[in-house]
Amino acid sequence: MNLKGRDFLKLLDYTSDEIEYLIDLAADLKAKKKQGIPHELCKGKNVALIFEKTSTRTRCAFEVAARDLGMGSTYLDPSGSQIGKKESIADTARVLSGMYDGIEYRGFGQEIVEELAKFASVPVWNGLTDEFHPTQILADFLTIKEKFGRLKGINFVYMGDARFNMGNSLMVGCAKMGLNFTACSPKKYFPSTELIAECQEIAKTTGSVLKFEQDPIAATKGADVIYTDIWVSMGEPVEVWEERINELSPYQVNMQIMKNAGENAIFMHCLPSYHDKNTVIGKEMCERFSRDSMEVTNEVFEDKCSVVFDEAENRMHTIKAVMAATL
Repeated sequence: MNLKGRDFLKLLDYTSDEIEYLIDLAADLKAKKKQGIPHELCKGKNVALIFEKTSTRTRCAFEVAARDLGMGSTYLDPSGSQIGKKESIADTARVLSGMYDGIEYRGFGQEIVEELAKFASVPVWNGLTDEFHPTQILADFLTIKEKFGRLKGINFVYMGDARFNMGNSLMVGCAKMGLNFTACSPKKYFPSTELIAECQEIAKTTGSVLKFEQDPIAATKGADVIYTDIWVSMGEPVEVWEERINELSPYQVNMQIMKNAGENAIFMHCLPSYHDKNTVIGKEMCERFSRDSMEVTNEVFEDKCSVVFDEAENRMHTIKAVMAATL
């Protein structure tokens, strides 16, 4: 399959076959790395990594993947780039296109990465925006395929705030690849009606069933995958915590939820997680609101059902596949 020159901005831009190809390519490149087989498919190329929002997994994944592919990479943190401040997005795209073979962007609105792609003459990859996080979903689906041997027909439940990048992207990915998707949260936290309608149309072609449920027990009964994310994203004000905790506490993933799911159900999380008090923010917020954990209990996070660190590793393998395929 020829994806050379393509941008990777959101899964809506890719067919089911193209997504499956990227997941299979990632599995092949992962196997090569485990066996110590060199795969410098992009030797001599260079990529620019723009991070308006910092990240551990995304940065490490892109840098290691680039190095394995034989490429150089330049990391531009929030203070190291003038994008949108002293230099327009369009001008940044054209400047970087003259020096690099690909551009990654992790930051704010989806319109920024879309504008970068419009004016760049090299592939642009979305490392995360407020609306979509496509590289994470490839890693999640590679992990699911490793655990269950398939994607189609898997019963997938996302618990918590499904209005933003993770809920949106997982719903799109499930619709595209034939997983049955359930968003479990208060109604106000469901994805937008416009995106739901678009995904419902996609689901008609793949056999995916999309559900939106407010009862955690009903939603998770017999599920294969239970997925959650932090309740308050980076950059949101402290005042948001109280509202989210009050409204989303019934949707915390705990052992009752996991036992209600399927016998071989797995727990997934894109990280970071406030599963204990061992982070500055986790400790502060748990003590402020008299809690031991937030979106998932430590018991579940550390249980054998948890595959969160498999997911984290797979970020690198799937990002490598995206860069290799598009370059």
